[in-house]
Amino acid sequence: MLAQLPQFKSYLKIVGIPFNSEKTNSHILSNEIENVLENNHSFNNIVLASKPCVIKVSSKSDMAIVWINIWNIQNGPNTKKVINCQFNIGSYIAIVYGANINLGVPQCKNYWKWGHTAGVCCIQGAKYIKCNGPHLTEHYHHFAWCCKANNKINSPRLEIKKSKPCPHSFKCLNCKGKYQANLYDCPFWKHYFNKEWHAKEYTKIWDNQRNSTYSAVNGSVI
Repeated sequence: MLAQLPQFKSYLKIVGIPFNSEKTNSHILSNEIENVLENNHSFNNIVLASKPCVIKVSSKSDMAIVWINIWNIQNGPNTKKVINCQFNIGSYIAIVYGANINLGVPQCKNYWKWGHTAGVCCIQGAKYIKCNGPHLTEHYHHFAWCCKANNKINSPRLEIKKSKPCPHSFKCLNCKGKYQANLYDCPFWKHYFNKEWHAKEYTKIWDNQRNSTYSAVNGSVI
């Protein structure tokens, strides 16, 4: 990889894309958008600064807005080349527009909570996104309680080959849904640009945690 000087980012949005993929009939993923852009000649020499963010237009809509950031100044040649560009995604015609910067609500990559970045996180070290254990994802086979070897008992929780992903299921660390906290299934992802929604949801979570703690200490159920 060649060394390059720091560049500016341009902020773009793509409209006219269905929220559900025609191939899988499930919500379209950022990886699918990346594949489409890589195979589109209009995006030759365009480098994404981050993964595309797929947002549903509204709760009652079946269409999506895709936010993309590219390495180029806002009035640079690459930005001008793709603005107003039209291309097909299945039977739909997508259009690229310029957009104002909207950073949304950041998600910490240390322990996967929303509202700040890993750079300002007060947690020392990282936590595995599935089990919330104090270890990196690539080390979960050795440190995660669900995967590490346990020779003292006859248990299926014997060490799994490193080439295989963790097969165990856990709840989202934020909404407690049956998926990982970095997947779009989580409502926190779906409200990525809604700071008020995030604040209200975390208030509910903290209230529930306080009530649970109070119940455990006092031996009562609220």
